[in-house]
Amino acid sequence: DHAGSALFPESLLKAFTDDLRNNVYGNPHSQNISSKLTYDTIEHVRYRILQHFHTTAEDYTVIFTSGCTAALKLVAEAFPWIPEGTEQTSSRFCYLTDSHTSVVGMRGITASMNVLSVPIKPKEILLSEKNRLLAEEQNCTTPHLFSYPAQSNFSGTKYPLSWIQDIKSGKLCPMKIPGKWFVLLDAASYVSSSPLDLGVHHADFIPISFYKIFGFPTGLGALLVNNRIAPLLRKTYFGGGTAAAYLAGEDFYFPKKSIAERFEDGTVSFLDIIALKHGFDVLEKLTGGMEKIKQHTFALAHYTYTVLSTLKYANGAPVVRIYSDTDFSNPDVQGPIINFNVLDENGEVIGFSQVDKMASLYNIHVRTGCFCNTGACQLHLGISNEDIQRNLQAGHVCGDDIDLVDGRPTGSVRISFGYMSSFEDAQTFLKFIIATRLSTSDTEIPFQSSVTKLTTESVPDDHPSFNNADKLSPIPHISDRELRNNSSVTKMTVNWQPPEAEAESIRAAVSETAVPTCRRGGKPITVTNIYLYPIKSCSAFEVTEWPVGNQGLLYDRNWMVVNQNGVCITQKQEPRLCLVNPSIDLKKNIMVIQAEGMDPISLSLEENTGKEAVICESKVCSHTVKTYDCGEGIAGWFSLFLGRPCRLIRQSSDMKNRSHQKNTKGMFAFLKIYRLEEPLEIEELIQRFRANIVISAPESFEEEEWAEISIGALRFQVMGPCSRCQIICIDQQSGERNKEFMQSLSASRGRKTNFGIYLMNQPLHSSFPDILSVGCQVLPVLKENTEIQPPTSSEEKCSG
Repeated sequence: DHAGSALFPESLLKAFTDDLRNNVYGNPHSQNISSKLTYDTIEHVRYRILQHFHTTAEDYTVIFTSGCTAALKLVAEAFPWIPEGTEQTSSRFCYLTDSHTSVVGMRGITASMNVLSVPIKPKEILLSEKNRLLAEEQNCTTPHLFSYPAQSNFSGTKYPLSWIQDIKSGKLCPMKIPGKWFVLLDAASYVSSSPLDLGVHHADFIPISFYKIFGFPTGLGALLVNNRIAPLLRKTYFGGGTAAAYLAGEDFYFPKKSIAERFEDGTVSFLDIIALKHGFDVLEKLTGGMEKIKQHTFALAHYTYTVLSTLKYANGAPVVRIYSDTDFSNPDVQGPIINFNVLDENGEVIGFSQVDKMASLYNIHVRTGCFCNTGACQLHLGISNEDIQRNLQAGHVCGDDIDLVDGRPTGSVRISFGYMSSFEDAQTFLKFIIATRLSTSDTEIPFQSSVTKLTTESVPDDHPSFNNADKLSPIPHISDRELRNNSSVTKMTVNWQPPEAEAESIRAAVSETAVPTCRRGGKPITVTNIYLYPIKSCSAFEVTEWPVGNQGLLYDRNWMVVNQNGVCITQKQEPRLCLVNPSIDLKKNIMVIQAEGMDPISLSLEENTGKEAVICESKVCSHTVKTYDCGEGIAGWFSLFLGRPCRLIRQSSDMKNRSHQKNTKGMFAFLKIYRLEEPLEIEELIQRFRANIVISAPESFEEEEWAEISIGALRFQVMGPCSRCQIICIDQQSGERNKEFMQSLSASRGRKTNFGIYLMNQPLHSSFPDILSVGCQVLPVLKENTEIQPPTSSEEKCSG
C-alpha cells in the first residue's frame, strides 16, 4: 500500500548515512560552524522543495511541520477567521466530504473560534456556479477557507486543480456568502505519484507529508504557504527560535521576520530535513521525475483495474466490487489507488480483515478499513450516519478488525502503486485474488496487452522495477542498481557569500559630503596589491592589473566548492582549501588549478562548454542566481584532494532575472594592523584577511570613515565594514588554525572584529572594461556621520 507510505531505496539510506558520517550538524539556532552548516543545508532543502513544486521563495514559504496533520492544524489555528457575532460578515470553513480526518478535524478549532464549518459533497461543488456573488458582495473582505484533496486517499479520484483559481476568482462559490475565498489543497496523497505545479495552480495552503513521497524520513511534513496570505496569518504561541525579542517579565513579544521561522516552534527536525535532499536526488535519479512516476503508476493501476473488474465466478457474479468515480482511463482524473471489497459467489462481502490476513500469506501488504476518510467511505459503501453510530455502539472503531456488522461492511480494501512498483507486483496481486477466490486453475491473466506495453514504456530502462523481471523480491524494500552515468551536471542550491550589505539601508543612514582627500599629513593613499580569489576559500591569485565589472574583479569568487548537498564548503569546514592554488590565464582563456601532490587541472573560462554547462537556478544567499556544475573531472580532483565527496560549481554571468538584487558582488579593502599582540609579517596578514585590494594609508582604520572612493577611473560605493570570521585564524600556507589571532583582533578593536570595508563598483557607461592597477591613487569621499553601523544581517560577513 504505497499510498500509506512509500518504500525507501537503499541508496537513499546510504547517501544519508554517508552525509552524517562526513559532516557534523549542530542545532541551527546557534552560530558555530556546525550550526551554520545545518542552517545553510536546511535553507537549501527549502529551495529544493519549492523547485520540486515548480515555484520559488518569492511566491511560497516552506514551513516544516511534523506531518500533513500538523500542517492542517497550523492553518486552522493561524487563519484570520472572523467569528460569528461581529458587525462584519463571519467566516466559513468549507471542506469536501471526501477529505482526510485531519482536514475534517480542523472544524474543532474553528468551532472554538465561533466559526461555522460547512461540509460539501463532491457533486455539490460542481453545482456551485449558481452561488456566484454580486459585485458588491465580492468586495467584502471577510476571509473564508475551502479545503479539498488534490487526490482522494480513498478512491484515488483526482479533483480538478482548476477549482483553485475558479474558487479564488468567484467562478465557483462553495456557498453563497459575501467575502474572499482562500483555498487549502490537501496534497499529501497526490504528490506521492503526481507532479504539482504551483506556478500554475496558486493554492494558498498546501500541506504535505514527505514519507509518502520518499518513504524516509517519517514524522516530517511541510506547509507551503502562498506569500500573499502569509502576512495575514495569526500566531499566539511562540516557541524557541520564533521570537526576534521578548520579555519574560512583561507581555512583550516581537516575532522573527521570516514566516517560516515565525511558525516553526522549537528546533526543527534538522537531520530529517537533511535526509530530504537525498530523497529528491534519489527520486530523480531512479525515475526521471514525477511525470514519469505518474505515467508508470497509472499504467499499473489501469492494468490491474482492467483485469480485476473482469474477474467473475462460474455463475457470472463479479469477484470484487470496486469503489471508483472513474473508469481508470485518464491519469489526470485517476491516481494509482484501487479500492474494493471481495465478494463471494452470492454477492456477499467477504470481510476486509479476512482478505488482509490472506494477502499477508502471499507477502502482499494491503490497507483496510475506512482509511481516515469516513466521508468517502460512507459515500462509496452506502453507510449512513446512523450506521456509523450503530457500528460504534456495536464496538467497532476506526482501525480495528471488525469488518462486518450485521453482514454489512464497515470498510474496504485498498491497494496502491508507487514509483518502485513493477508489473510483476500487479500480476502477483491478481494471482492472489484468483488463487484464493477461483478454484479453476486455468484462469488466465492477460499478460500481454497495450496496458503492459504502456507500463514498461512509461519508465526508463534502468528503472529498478524491471530488474530481474522473473524473480519476486522476498522483502518489501528496493535495491538500487547501477545507473548510467548521465548526471555530469547537478542542480544545486549553494551558499555563496558575496558581501550582503544592504545598500539601500546604508545609503539612507549615511550623509555623504566631499572633503579634501589628504587630510592627515598630506600622504597619498595608493593601491599596493590586487588579489583574485577565483574559487571561494581557495588560495589567492595576485595580479598587478585586472579588469573590473559590475560584479567586482573579473572571475573573482566565480567558482566555489560544494558538498554533496550543494552547500558551500569554506575553510571553516575544510582548512585545506587554502592549499588549492587557482590561477587565470586571460590569453589562453583558462583557469589552472594546482595543489601539492596533485596533477594540475584546467578549466575553460567559457561558460557554454557543451553538456557539462547546463545552467540551473540556485539559491545563493537568499537570492536566486544561475549556476552550473563544472563536471565529473574537476569534482573527482577536489574529492581526492579533500578526501570527501564534493563538486565545483560556477556562478553564471547571466544577469537576467536579477533585477531584485539590491547589490552585486563587492570587494574588500583593508589597512595594516599595528595593534596585534603578536605581530605577523605583512604578507601573512594579507593572506589571512583575503582582501581583493590592499592599500597604504596614513593611519589604521581610516577607511571606516569613507563613504565612497575613486581609484583611477573607477568609483566604488562603500557598503560598510567587514565583520571578520574565523578564517583569519587559518594559516594560509599550512592550513593550521590559530584561535589567538581573532582574539588579538578583537582586543585591538575593542571587542569588535571589523577589519576592512566592503566596496561595490559603480560601473561607468562604457564599452571598454574598467581596469584596476597597482600604484593607482585612492581618492576617498568622507561620510558626514562616521558612526556608520555594519549591515544588519544574520549572515556572517566573510571574504571566503
